[in-house]
Parts: sequence; structure tokens; C-alpha cells
Amino acid sequence: MTPSTATAHTEQTALGLADAVAEQLADPGSVALPTAHRQHLAHGLPGIALLHIERAAAGIGPWQRAHDWLAAASREPLTSGPDSHPFYGAPAFAHALACAADHLPGTYRHAFDTLDRQTAADTNRRVDAAHRRIDTGRLPVLAEFDTVRGLTGYGAHLLHRDQGSPALRAVLGYCVRLTRPVTHDGETLPGWWTETGPSGRPDDRFPGGHANNGTAHGICGVLALLALAARRGVLVAGQDEAIGRILTWLDHWQEEAGRGAVWPYWVTRAELRAGRLTPSAPRRPSWCYGTAGLARARQLAALALGDTRRRLDAENTLLAALTDPAQLKATTDNGLCHGFAGLAHIAARAANEAHPSTAGRLRAVIPALLAAVHPPDTDPVHAATTLIQDQQRGPGFLDGAAGIALALLAATATATAPPRSAWDACLLVA
Repeated sequence: MTPSTATAHTEQTALGLADAVAEQLADPGSVALPTAHRQHLAHGLPGIALLHIERAAAGIGPWQRAHDWLAAASREPLTSGPDSHPFYGAPAFAHALACAADHLPGTYRHAFDTLDRQTAADTNRRVDAAHRRIDTGRLPVLAEFDTVRGLTGYGAHLLHRDQGSPALRAVLGYCVRLTRPVTHDGETLPGWWTETGPSGRPDDRFPGGHANNGTAHGICGVLALLALAARRGVLVAGQDEAIGRILTWLDHWQEEAGRGAVWPYWVTRAELRAGRLTPSAPRRPSWCYGTAGLARARQLAALALGDTRRRLDAENTLLAALTDPAQLKATTDNGLCHGFAGLAHIAARAANEAHPSTAGRLRAVIPALLAAVHPPDTDPVHAATTLIQDQQRGPGFLDGAAGIALALLAATATATAPPRSAWDACLLVA
């Protein structure tokens, strides 16, 4: 089998798994989900709806399935206000609905009348609270600003839904302020320093707190949002300087390991005081935490700033992470959040915007990542059943079968087109 034939076979195998997952998730009535997960973008109905929206937008699945999953997601009252966030309740449903509405103009207008007002009100309330917190000299909690639960996630939705929204500009202005250094207990800290551990709760392993570098819960989500907004012409005062401050922080904490640069998931108070990191074992290069998600955010920032040197550095860093045996060995699952499907999707997104000198090399690593998710000659129906019935990860979007299927669809389309819907806007990779 020639290399090109092997690649084609790997892609067909991956598409077979994506198709099998979609078929087994055709009917929302046949999928048992915990009540707590039903409104959750990561684990529940809105996230599974994204798979059928993408397939319908690409012309390989019926819109009726997307409608059925959206209807199931909205059948019971959606949580809104302080108990909701970008991945739970009304905001999570709004993301899925917006992805469908992009391709069905005029549809869901009544639902959006309510959702848009609620999203703007929730966003403005959170921005106001964040500014009051900064004014009083207190440090943030991760859920104030992160991608999954915080204002960065609200910004991601608004950037997709309404780029002229005053609420979006309010989020960007807050993000600029978040990046400014603060003095706390006599020490200079980055503005996103939190007094808790990475779980968001007090943690004896993190005396004095930490600075989170992740895309899901840390400053790289903020970096990606600022960069994506700048590339779309949505600008506020100080936006370029804020991007620069985050990049300078990442430059300082960059390490060389294996085949290229890597970054820690977080920086502790002891490391900040010492100005250097504590040695650690190789870590997985995931979307949520890790070099792959971080490298994509750096690539987006470089594109926003027109910085070719930094762009090439980010792309080569990503390439190194995706071919480093030590980092790949640390990757132990197939999900979108921190597994091989997520790595394949980031590689695909980055390759579509990469410099000509790196685009082909990034595309060349995708087949191996697809094969890690679903080895060639593996029965796709059996594999789909195993994924969906996995007690830990299940059928959902962020860790489970629906997200894996979406990533496989996107990664096998790199030579022609990116995803047809904006399902990954919530991840801030595009």
C-alpha cells in the first residue's frame, strides 16, 4: 500500500466511525443521559446536536436529526442567569442553535429573541462584577474568565453570534484589563492569578495559588479570543498590548523538551518567585491544557499581529508536539478535550491557516492521529457502540463520541474545507 493509499484508507476508516456514531445517535429518545448532563454542552443534548448540525450543513445528514436534538434539548426549561454558563443551560443551547441558524436564515428567530437578550444581560452582569472585583484589589476565580464557565466563553459565543454586540466589546475590554499586572500582598502578579488550585477550589498543593495557562481554564483562552476578535476587526483600546502581554508571559515560561518547546499547565507561586519551573514528566499536548491548544492560540495571535516569525514558531511547536513520542505517550484517550481526536482537529485547523512551509507537514501528521483514534480495519459500528456506551465518557461532545465524530469529520476535510458549521467556536480554535 502506497503512502497516499494508506492515508486515504485511514481517512475512510475515520469517516466510517463518524458515520456510525451519527447513526447510533440518530434518535435522542434512544440515548440515556443523567439529568444533570441534559443541558450541558460538554456532556449532554446541545453538544450531541452539534454533530447532526455539522453533518446537515455538510450535506451528509438530514436537518431533521438536528431539529430533533435541538427540540429535545429545549423540551424542558433551560437554566439561565447566575446558575448558567457557556457550557451549561441557556448559553450552551444558544451556541448549538446559532450553529444551525447560520445555515437556516430566519429559523429559530423567536427563540433567539429571548436567548440574545438573556446572553447580553448575563454577560454585562458578569463584566460589571469582574470590574468591581478588580477595583477592590481582589484576585479572580477561574470561573470569572475561563472558556468553559466564564467571560471568555461568553465572548466566544458573541463573536460568533453578533460581532457588533456592545456586550462583546465589554468582554474584550475586561480581557484587556485582566492581562494587566496587579500587586497583591506586596508581590507583582499577572492579573489572571487565582488564589485557588486548578480545580477552582482551595488546594494545599497550590499555596499562594497559581497562574493557569490552559485554553479551557486559563489565559490561552483569553489570548485566542482577543486574537480571533482582532482578526475579524472587532477591536477595543489596548487589545494588541494585551495580546503582547500574554505572549511575553508565555515566552518567559517556555521550556525545551523532546522535539521542541513546551509550556507548563500552570505556574505556582513558588515557581513565580524563583523565575523558573519545577521539572516535571512529559505532559499530554491537549486542547484544554497543553502545548497543542496553546500553540494554536499563539498561531492565532501571530496572525492577528502579522508576526510571521512568531507564526512559524507556533506552527513548528505544534508540529513538534504532535510528533514527540513522549508527549503522545502521555495522551491516553481519544476525546476532543484532551485526547487524539482533539489533537487531530487542532492540527487540521492550524494547517488550514499555516505558512506554506509548515502547512503540508502539519497535514502529514493527521493520519497518524486519526489512526490512534480508530485504527484502520477496525469495525466502525463496534467502535461507535463502545464509545457511546463508555461509562466514563459516553456519547457527549467534549470527552465522548459526538465530539470525536466531529473532529474526525473536520480532520479528514483538511484538503478541501474547514467545518461547515461553527461548532468549534466554543473551543476558540477558530
